[in-house]
Amino acid sequence: MKYINKKLSIEKTNFHKIAQNFKTPTYCYSYSKLKENITNFKKNFKSFSPLICFAVKSNTNVSLIKEIKKFGLGADVVSIGEMMMALKAKINPKKIVFSGVGKTTDEINFAIDRKILLINAESKSEVEEINRIAKTKKIKVQIGVRLNPNTDAKTLSQISTGKKDNKFGVNKKTFYEIINFCKSSKNVDLKCLSVHIGSQILDHKPYEKMLKVLDNILNKTNHKFEYIDLGGGMGISYSNKNKKLNYKKYNSAIKKFLKNKKYKIIFEPGRSIIGNTGTLITKVIYIKDSESKKFIILDAAMNDLMRPALYGAIHKTLPLIKSGKISKKTYEFVGPICESTDKFITIKNFQELKEKDYIAICDVGAYGMSLSSNYNLRTKPLELLIKGNKLKIIRKRQKHKDLI
Repeated sequence: MKYINKKLSIEKTNFHKIAQNFKTPTYCYSYSKLKENITNFKKNFKSFSPLICFAVKSNTNVSLIKEIKKFGLGADVVSIGEMMMALKAKINPKKIVFSGVGKTTDEINFAIDRKILLINAESKSEVEEINRIAKTKKIKVQIGVRLNPNTDAKTLSQISTGKKDNKFGVNKKTFYEIINFCKSSKNVDLKCLSVHIGSQILDHKPYEKMLKVLDNILNKTNHKFEYIDLGGGMGISYSNKNKKLNYKKYNSAIKKFLKNKKYKIIFEPGRSIIGNTGTLITKVIYIKDSESKKFIILDAAMNDLMRPALYGAIHKTLPLIKSGKISKKTYEFVGPICESTDKFITIKNFQELKEKDYIAICDVGAYGMSLSSNYNLRTKPLELLIKGNKLKIIRKRQKHKDLI
């Protein structure tokens, strides 16, 4: 994104025209940024050609998943709904991995019948349930087991998944028990060791620690795994204060881990693929003065973008048209929902705003629309894909008559 003639633009389109033509709030996604992210991700790890499975939970728009599929990516899914969406986007079932701590019998049945690559189990009970279902079908099912490596990803506590007090994966003792169970079973084929230590990770060191734990465990078992699923969690820069994850050092650590081994690596990136492609365009409804600040009341709310309310996430916020005039008062950008947590960001020295001005909330491609809701019976926003100067509606704005 950049300002052209004082108007914030993306590719060959300025956001102000989008706001006027399509109204607000509206999610916009940049195709060129999506392509760039996927190309860079592949380039960083080309030395061992991993299977890259896009984490569908980060963005469930079928049009975007179709575009991602064109680059040869598979899908990481955590529910039957996400699996259906991945299949609707024509992703090859042999590139789909099914994660999640609470898969139901119906979901396991569906996954088995679709012949997906792997069901990554997260408890001994789940392995036993997969075995039971496979036995009734008289088939052998490929599974993985998610290990909890007790590794602190040094990220937000709400999105940490690799520590021993998190609900995800199994401990070492249970992991060895599952290996023994699978050896004696005719219906489950343990193909994969899976890990995922958290989200929005910007330091390569937790990954290095995780790989050392895996190496230690693999050396203690003689089970031959075909795949090592390293999960995702690669972070993006939401502000100028964020450092960037050093992919070169992570790549080097994986190459060291793979030395004299023949594992196929699986990645499950979501945010690093889609996060910085998305922008939420919103309109200033009212400006309310208080003693210490001004409330900038927007037509977007926490139901449209939950991350700030859910775990205090901060998104860069920009005016669509530059004026050069700076407000003397601090601005607090808030939504119209009846919750005190319905606020986006507080900024000093922001450009002076007027009612009916438009602003852009940046880097909302991941966990923006996928976490949206109809709270307060608010309709969900329109979604647009931007390719150069071409705009494509990839999800229509909801109407109240469809909700009520």
